[in-house]
Amino acid sequence: MICEVRSEFPMIRQAGFDGLLVSFGDKLSEPANRAALAFRHAVEQADWQGLEECSTSLVSTYLRFDPSALSHEHIRTHVNTLLKQRDWFLATLDSNRKLWRIPTVFGTSQAPQLGEAAAIAGLSESQAIDTIANTQVRVQTIGFAPGQPYLGELPEAWNIPRQTELTPKVPIGALTVAIRQLVLFSVSTPTGWRHIGQTAFRLFRPESPEPFLLRPGDEVVFFPVELERLDTLQQCVDGGASFTRIR
Repeated sequence: MICEVRSEFPMIRQAGFDGLLVSFGDKLSEPANRAALAFRHAVEQADWQGLEECSTSLVSTYLRFDPSALSHEHIRTHVNTLLKQRDWFLATLDSNRKLWRIPTVFGTSQAPQLGEAAAIAGLSESQAIDTIANTQVRVQTIGFAPGQPYLGELPEAWNIPRQTELTPKVPIGALTVAIRQLVLFSVSTPTGWRHIGQTAFRLFRPESPEPFLLRPGDEVVFFPVELERLDTLQQCVDGGASFTRIR
């Protein structure tokens, strides 16, 4: 159960008996996503005794706490005090984030819906590739499948709807698009998002101490490569991707 306790943003709501949800908007925007990510980082840095989990969605920060160690009154006081310290919509993001460059085959038989998606966006295929390849997108949240990022935002032309029917399956590493966002698939699964690119990037690594390769707040550039390189990239560490630290 989620109970609303104030109407303006940021909004604090009780989420079950041991959770709080701090929301910075009722729909996705860059400032609301920035605020959620920055607030989560600040909560983690504060290291409140009794806080057991802190995570983000597209526009909210979720806090789960141990009521026997951190009372409802005290965590709400902590949250309100932290919220008043700055304008979270303009906050600087964590400086330890990564900028990833991921080689991507756009279109071809590997990503057969590029032309369809481009047409809906009012673009040629080459224009579609250019706009996506030249847009540095942020990992706005992780969800739906283990380690799977929602990335955005793309230019307004890409405010296209999901499909009305599901594609039966896209492969691991598929790059899909809808509603000004990209999703990079960590598992093979059905989807309503259009498959426009294919990477050799393995996002979910359950055998690793850190099984999720991308983290909320990281940024990504998908740069075009030829279809002939895909087999080689499958053999490369991180599918040929590389990163630098964002300072």
